[in-house]
Amino acid sequence: MSSDQTIQFVVQESLPIIGSKDKLDQYFASIMEAEEEGQSKFGIRVETMESSNESADSAAGAVEKQVSQDVSETNIQVQGVDETDIVKTNGSHIYQITDNKVNIIETTNGAKMKKLDPLLFSKNFTPSQLFLHEDRLLVIGYSYEEMNIKEEGSAKKMIAPATDKTKAIIYNIADPSNPKEERTLTLDGYMVSARKIGSLVYLVTNQYPQYWILRENDEIDLRPRYSDSKVSDENLVVDYDDIQYFPDSKEPNYTLISAFDLEKPDKEASVTTYLGSGDQMYMSTENLYLAVRDWGIRPLIDGPVEDRVNTTVYKFSIDGLKVEFNSSTELEGSILNQFSMDEHNGYFRVATTEGESWNGESPSSNNLLIFDENLKQVSSIEDLARGERIYSARFMGDRVYIVTFKETDPLFVIDTSEPESPKVLGELKIPGFSNYLHPYDENHLIGFGYDTKSVTTKDSKEPLILTGGVKLSLFDVSDMKNPKEKFTEIIGGRGTYSPLNYDHKALLFDKKKNLFAFPINVYQEVEGSEFDQKFEFQGAYVLSVDSEEGFKIKSRISHMKGNEPYEEWENEIQRLVYVGDTLYALSNSKITSHSLNDFQLKEELSLH
Repeated sequence: MSSDQTIQFVVQESLPIIGSKDKLDQYFASIMEAEEEGQSKFGIRVETMESSNESADSAAGAVEKQVSQDVSETNIQVQGVDETDIVKTNGSHIYQITDNKVNIIETTNGAKMKKLDPLLFSKNFTPSQLFLHEDRLLVIGYSYEEMNIKEEGSAKKMIAPATDKTKAIIYNIADPSNPKEERTLTLDGYMVSARKIGSLVYLVTNQYPQYWILRENDEIDLRPRYSDSKVSDENLVVDYDDIQYFPDSKEPNYTLISAFDLEKPDKEASVTTYLGSGDQMYMSTENLYLAVRDWGIRPLIDGPVEDRVNTTVYKFSIDGLKVEFNSSTELEGSILNQFSMDEHNGYFRVATTEGESWNGESPSSNNLLIFDENLKQVSSIEDLARGERIYSARFMGDRVYIVTFKETDPLFVIDTSEPESPKVLGELKIPGFSNYLHPYDENHLIGFGYDTKSVTTKDSKEPLILTGGVKLSLFDVSDMKNPKEKFTEIIGGRGTYSPLNYDHKALLFDKKKNLFAFPINVYQEVEGSEFDQKFEFQGAYVLSVDSEEGFKIKSRISHMKGNEPYEEWENEIQRLVYVGDTLYALSNSKITSHSLNDFQLKEELSLH
C-alpha cells in the first residue's frame, strides 16, 4: 500500500444465480406483477418500429480478406468469424437448404454437375442455416416437440411447457455421397444467431417460458432444457445453480449460449444460461455481444406518448468453449442490426437511434457511443441528423460510416483514431439511401440501397418520399472531410428489390476478380401512374466495380422458364458462389453454372 508501484487490474462483473425454484418463481411472479401494473396504468407494451434483423476489425478485416480465392465464402462481418448461410461450398461440393432438405451437388468444374442424395429430416425439424468445416457439415434449424406431460398418481404435472427448440445436427461428410450423422444438440428456444471460429461453434438461442402457467400450477418447472446426443438421449434440465440473471433486467426470457467443437464430436458441449439478455448479436474473435431493446409503453387513452427506447448490451468473454459474462451497459435508443456494433483495439463502438423519425414534437436523433473493455463509456457523438434514423453503418478500423435518412441520405464520415475524442469529419447529402455498406478498399465504400424521389401532396405539408430502383453507390472517402459519391448505378424502378437490402449474405464480392453479384427482382414504373409498376426480371445481376471506372453490368442470370409477367418463387435465385473460374447460381428449382470469363451458361441441373 505504501509503495509507489502502480498495479493495473480489470474489474469483471459477476452475476447472481437463481439457486432455487422458489427464487425462479419469484422472478417470474415479479414480471407478471409489473406487466399487470403497466397494462392497468399505461395500456399496452409496444416495441419500437425500427427495423431489426439477424461479425481484427469488422470491415478492416473484410478488406484484408478480399483477395482472390479458389472458392467463394459467405459474406461476413468480421475476418475470422464465420457466419451461417443457406448455401455453403468447399469447392468440390455445394450444400444448399431448400424445401426442408439439404441438397448436395457435386460441382465437377460446372460441366458435369451431379445431384447426390439430399439430407432429409423428420417432419418436426426445419433446417435453416449451415456451417461447413472441413469434413463436417452442421445443419441448424427449428424443431418442434410435443409438450411432455407426466402422470403422477391421478394428477398430471406439466414438466416442460416449452415446445420451440433449436436443433444442431453434425454430419461427417468425408464421403458426401454417404453423410454420417455424428451428433445432435438441441436447445430450448429460437435461434438468435451463430458464429464459428475455426472449428468452434457458438450458438445462441432465446427461450420464452410460459411463466403465466404459475397462476394455475405452482409446481410447473420453468427451467430451460437442452440435449446432447454424446452425453444422453434424454433432455437435460439446467440446474438452478447454473442459471444466472441480470439484476436490472425484467426480460422474461432465457438466453442459452452453447459452444461445441466440430473437430471433437465426442467432447461435451458447454451450455451457459442467463435470464434476460438479447436478440441482436455481434461477435469478434475474443468477445460476444448481445443487445436487447427494452419495450416502450404507450398509453391507450389519455396522456403523452412515450417514445423512449433503451437498449442493454451484454458482453461475454470467449476462451475456447468457455463463455463468461464480462460486463453490461444500458444505452438510450435502439440498435439497427449487427453492423451497428463493432470492437476495435479493445473499444466497443455502437451506433444508435433515439426516438422516432415520424415524431415531429420530439424528433429522433442518432449517436455514436464508444466504450472501454468493461463497457464504461469513454466518449460519444450525439444528436446526428435530427428527425432521421440510421439505415446502415459500417466500421472500418478507425473510420466509422453512418447513413441516416428521411428525405435525403446523409453519409457521415467519423474519425475514431482517438477513442476519447471522436470527430465527424465529413458529411455527404445525396438522394436515396444505402441500407447496406460494403468496404471496397481503404478509401472507397460501396453503398447498396434505393433511389428515392420527393413528391408533394395536397394532404400534407411534408413531401411524400417514394423509393425507386435499387441504387448502388461508390463513395470516395480518401478525403474524409469531403466524401464524394463517385459513381452510381440504378437498377429498375419502383418495386425493385434484392435480398441484399436486408441480408448481407446475399452478396458475392471478390475485389481481385472484380466481381459484385447479387439476386434481384426488377420492376419498372408504369408511365402515367404514380404508384403502379410492372414486373420485368427475376434472377441475379453480375457487375464489375472499379474505383476509376465505376459499375458495369456484365451479365443477368435468370432461372425463369419464360417471359411470365410475374415472379416465380421456385425459380428465384437465392445465392451465387464461385469455384475456380465457374460461377454457380442457385434457386429452389435448379443450379446453373457459368464461365467467369464471359458468363456463358455451362450447364443446368434440376434440383427437384
